[in-house]
Amino acid sequence: MNWTYKSQRNNVHSLVGEFFLMGSDSSHGEKEEQLNMNRCSGFQRAQSVIYLIALMLALSTLSPAQQAQTEVSADLAAKVQILEKQLQEVRDQLAAIQAAEAAAGSAKPVAAKPAGERIEIASLAAPPVVPQDAAPAPTPAPEKVSLAGLLGSTTISGFVDTYYGYNSNQPSNRITPYRNFDINSGQFGLNMIELVADKAVSSDSRVGYHVALGFGQAMNQINQTEIGPGGTEPNFSQYLKEGYLSYLAPVGSGLQINVGKFVTPAGAEVIESKDNWNYSRGMLFALAIPYFHFGMSGKYTFNSKFALTGFLMNGWNNSVDNNTGKTTGFAAAWTPNSKFSWINNYLVGPEQTDDNAHFRHLYDSVMTYSPTSKLSFMANYDYGHDRPAGGFSSVHWSGIAGYIKYAIDDKWTIATRGEYFNDHDGFSTGTAQNLSEFTFTLQRMLSNKLMSRLEFRRDMSDQDTFFKGTGTPVSSQNTVSVGLIYAFSSADAK
Repeated sequence: MNWTYKSQRNNVHSLVGEFFLMGSDSSHGEKEEQLNMNRCSGFQRAQSVIYLIALMLALSTLSPAQQAQTEVSADLAAKVQILEKQLQEVRDQLAAIQAAEAAAGSAKPVAAKPAGERIEIASLAAPPVVPQDAAPAPTPAPEKVSLAGLLGSTTISGFVDTYYGYNSNQPSNRITPYRNFDINSGQFGLNMIELVADKAVSSDSRVGYHVALGFGQAMNQINQTEIGPGGTEPNFSQYLKEGYLSYLAPVGSGLQINVGKFVTPAGAEVIESKDNWNYSRGMLFALAIPYFHFGMSGKYTFNSKFALTGFLMNGWNNSVDNNTGKTTGFAAAWTPNSKFSWINNYLVGPEQTDDNAHFRHLYDSVMTYSPTSKLSFMANYDYGHDRPAGGFSSVHWSGIAGYIKYAIDDKWTIATRGEYFNDHDGFSTGTAQNLSEFTFTLQRMLSNKLMSRLEFRRDMSDQDTFFKGTGTPVSSQNTVSVGLIYAFSSADAK
């Protein structure tokens, strides 16, 4: 039997029958779709059904004449309209649920039934059916946070450098002469612990900084001449290796200006052992050039092959100047290709206490050539001239060094160094002499951050300026060192 609902119906029995029996000829598949689609409020469905049953019971107690009279009464007509409105609300709710499920893609879309089409009451009363194989939506993984991400454009890096040194002369004071940093004999030593915070400048971020703090024998030697204002504070800035601000001025390709304390541009070697080819520092590093300066520098890179840097500084190895004069200079770097580079430095200025008239000059040249990725050569030349106090009319010193490095593989590297230093007037060593040395270094990378070095070195002089045992002067010394260096950087913390 097929009962069709019409909007203008005033027969209550017909409406009730339609409400319970409409869609009796629908297919089983259509009923199942309606069952899975239903998300209506259970309370509203139960309320509608109970109301209809109560209405049917009330009508059944009336006689046919009374029923006919009731059907045409205005009160009953109003109730029929209410039922029609409730039925339409149910249809609207079904349509809304269908639209929401289609948007979420969580169920097969089912077309909403238009007004006037049959709907099964069973689908209104049944609880919603949830597919058993429906998998819950995956929880998004939390965003991975790295140290580099937290620091942003700032990089934190550093290293720990320890060693054991042995001197064949076995000096009684356990100190190896004419050496920088690796001075211990017959004992372990802490060369240096360094911590660096660095923010490089760029066209997008024109202000930067560089702060390097250090502790150990290296820092003791670097800052040993530092005296605070008025001479009241020995070892002024004892643990500060470098500290300067940077600004990239919008001039051409960019003029980088640094102001503060920075290491000298002179020399083939640097303070950090890990960045040198050998473990020990050569004679030119220890005796021919300064460690650091305090002042300002301006570097302009013309292109990928040439850069020029100018300097205006207090002097050599002093944050607080010892006179009112200033040291100036320049550094010219030429890199015609990836295999060859040549850097020339010139520094000039008064360096004697309360003396602005006599100038110290230093010329430094470093040339590097790498014919292959495994083999590299380097040469360094220094010449210095000064007129110090204390009876010296004029003094000068000079030296030359040669280096060869060969990488056997990614773990093993060998390096050699040979040097000659002429302290013509004894300005650097206290004795007029000619010094020379030869160094052989074997490097083994224990991991990508842990470096070990085994080194043999022989130092010689044309004077008996080395000491054996309790003080016997000799002209040479042989040393063996074992160094262990661990380096780290926040840039590696992914």
